[in-house]
Amino acid sequence: MASALDKFFDAVDDLSSSFKDRLGKAIHMQSVSSEADKRDELTKMAKFLADELNTLGAQAEPKLLPNNLPPVVIGHYPKSPDQTKPTILIYGHYDVQPVTGQPWHYEPFELTQAGAVDDERYYGRGTTDDKGPVVAWANVIQAHQKAGVDIPVNLRFCFEGMEESGSTGLAEYLASEEGRKIFEDVDAGCISDNYWLDTKKPCLTYGLRGINYFKITISGPPTQLHTGLFGGTVYEPLTDLVTLLSKLVASQGNILVTGIQEDIELLTEEEEETYDNIDFTMQDFNNSIGPNTDCGIFNDPKRILMARWRYPSLSIHGFDGSANGPETVTSIPPWVTGKFSIRTVPSMTTEQVTELVTNYLKGEFEKLNSKNRLDIEMTDSGEWWRTDPQARNFKAAELATQKVWENVTPDLTREGGSIPVALDIQEGLGSDKSLMLLPIGTSSDGAHGPDENMRVRNYQNGVKVLGAYLHYFAEKGIEE
Repeated sequence: MASALDKFFDAVDDLSSSFKDRLGKAIHMQSVSSEADKRDELTKMAKFLADELNTLGAQAEPKLLPNNLPPVVIGHYPKSPDQTKPTILIYGHYDVQPVTGQPWHYEPFELTQAGAVDDERYYGRGTTDDKGPVVAWANVIQAHQKAGVDIPVNLRFCFEGMEESGSTGLAEYLASEEGRKIFEDVDAGCISDNYWLDTKKPCLTYGLRGINYFKITISGPPTQLHTGLFGGTVYEPLTDLVTLLSKLVASQGNILVTGIQEDIELLTEEEEETYDNIDFTMQDFNNSIGPNTDCGIFNDPKRILMARWRYPSLSIHGFDGSANGPETVTSIPPWVTGKFSIRTVPSMTTEQVTELVTNYLKGEFEKLNSKNRLDIEMTDSGEWWRTDPQARNFKAAELATQKVWENVTPDLTREGGSIPVALDIQEGLGSDKSLMLLPIGTSSDGAHGPDENMRVRNYQNGVKVLGAYLHYFAEKGIEE
């Protein structure tokens, strides 16, 4: 097998210009799922992926979803799967975030290669999230073909176009009769839609936090009022809202909602020991956000990681209905809405969190003795996900990473963010099948921000890792 992998690795190196060209074509398409005028671009991107796979001998097609949603690309390789081989389900998404906020130094929808010789990067929206990892799977197939090496597993693909907009429609599709066929005879699942913990060391991810997103609206006077005439004489909605929001979380991050901590799994000695071998320092943390910006209660990288991965957090995001512009405004708004979210962890549930938040806010609002009205809405949610990092899936990826990245053993990590579709895929696979997050990008890639990028070396080596992972998974000697 070592000889086969060496041939595959040589082919990956030889095809670097072809891989760059494929990524450039993908980046050029402005597949922004949150912008209605980009729907044609999403359809083009779905067709592009299907065509690329089919050209390489796969059987893939964009499946139309109801309500004019972007297609989900479903496919398998080879066209006639070998029933004697294991089957791996590959998930990714081809939609991207909009280009907003701070200006870019590079054209967002044109692939640009720039940087020092030892740190060359591909710049463009989607390079790391998630077009780069998605087209890397086409690269894997192409390199195997050039090397004359058989891929030792069957591949099944599920590439969606709405992940950046909450994966709308995908859960329903996967639960349908047609969608359930994706999971038939699948032995494991792999997602490459996250990042290394830092820039130095690869990782494998076995857990994600969930999310519950809330809006609270305070309604008062039937119309906007002048503060010169009514200030000090009415209950002001924004004052009530700010007061309520201040009751949710302390400045150092402690959640104040009564009962919210009671559903968190207790930290065991065994779990705590898993953090000891993770290569992460306070310097790494400060490098990622800037010095003197942490909340000051931790000076221990292990505690920082626990706060990010295994404990919940509550963040306040903003207001609607208030004077948010630069103008001087002296009016009392008739209503205001505040937005906040809670990142959830085992064993919290959406129902429990919603009930606790609702009861707590109602109780705090009653204490105000206000004549305004309070409305609470949980507008979006995704459950946490966690699996066994000792499964065969992870062992295969660990061996692949060690092979490609010069004997570096990847860290086993959890993520503080949420990928709700991970839970949908895990449910489709069943509890006895392993799902794994296998990132190829790093924490410095700037996903969702300006100048999104991926190191050229990570893109090339990522193809090698993904391909080697398939070989090691197929080895009979690897057992769970």
